[in-house]
Amino acid sequence: MSKKTHEQQLAARKARRQAEREAERRRQRRNLGITVSAIAVVVVVLVGVFVVFGVGGDDEPAATPSVAPENKPASIPTAMAAAPKRETPLPAEVSCAYKKTGEAAAKKVDPPADGKTKASGTSKVSLNTSIGDLQLTLDSALAPCTVKNFLSLVGQKYFDNTKCHRLTVGEGLQVLQCGDPTGTGSGGPGYSFADEVYPTLKYGRGILAMANSGANTNGSQFFIVYGDASGLTPQYTAFGTIDEASLKLIDKVAQAGVIPQNGPQDGTPVTPVDIKSATTAA
Repeated sequence: MSKKTHEQQLAARKARRQAEREAERRRQRRNLGITVSAIAVVVVVLVGVFVVFGVGGDDEPAATPSVAPENKPASIPTAMAAAPKRETPLPAEVSCAYKKTGEAAAKKVDPPADGKTKASGTSKVSLNTSIGDLQLTLDSALAPCTVKNFLSLVGQKYFDNTKCHRLTVGEGLQVLQCGDPTGTGSGGPGYSFADEVYPTLKYGRGILAMANSGANTNGSQFFIVYGDASGLTPQYTAFGTIDEASLKLIDKVAQAGVIPQNGPQDGTPVTPVDIKSATTAA
C-alpha cells in the first residue's frame, strides 16, 4: 500500500468518525419539543451560511450575516393572546417533585425542595437583556411547580449571563427560546419535573411556557411566544405571560431574522438576546 493511499484511508476514517460524532450531537440536541406536526417542513440545504469576522485589525467590525427573506417572519400578529386560565382550578396546594436526571447540570444549581406548594398568586420577574428589559408575570394558579422552579433558578442566578439560543419565525411557530446556559439547546439543570398542562390550553402572543423533550421532562428551558403559535398542541406547560412592551423588543429581533440551523425559519437569532441577569420584583 502506498503512503498516499494509506493517508487517504486515514483521512476517510477520520471524516467518517467526525460525521458520526456530529450525528450523535444532533440526535442529543434537545430542541425541547416545540415541534409542529400540522405544519409541513421544507428541508433546505444551506451552503456557506456563516459569519465572517474581521481580521485586519481591531478597528474592523465583524460582517453581518446576509439574511434571506425566508429567514424572516412574513408577518407577526400584534394582538395579545388572552392570559391562560384553567377551566377547573387546582387545589389550594399541590405536591411538587424534582427528580435528578442522568444529565449533568449545565450550570451548578440545586433543585427546589419537594413538597406542597400554593397554587395561587403571581410573581414578577425581570430579565435584563441585551435588547432591553423583558417583564414576566408568573402565575402559580396555572403551574405552581413550574413557577416554584423558575423562581428557584432566578434566585440562584442560573439564567444570569446566558443567551436565548433559538428563534423560530415561521407561520404557526413564532417563539424565542432561552434558559440553556450552554447556548446549544441541550443543557438543563440536571433534574426534571412533571408537566402542568390541561386539554384546553392554548398559546398565543405573550404566553410564557416551558420547552421540553417529551412528557414530564421540564427543566430550565422556556420559550416566549411573540407571534403565531397555532401549530402548538397543549403539551408545553404555560406558566405566565410577558408584557406588550417586552414583546415589541422581541419583534425587532424576529424581524432581523435567524441564522438557520433546523430549517430556514428556525435557528440562532441574528440579533443576539443575552440575558445579563434575572431578578424578582416585589
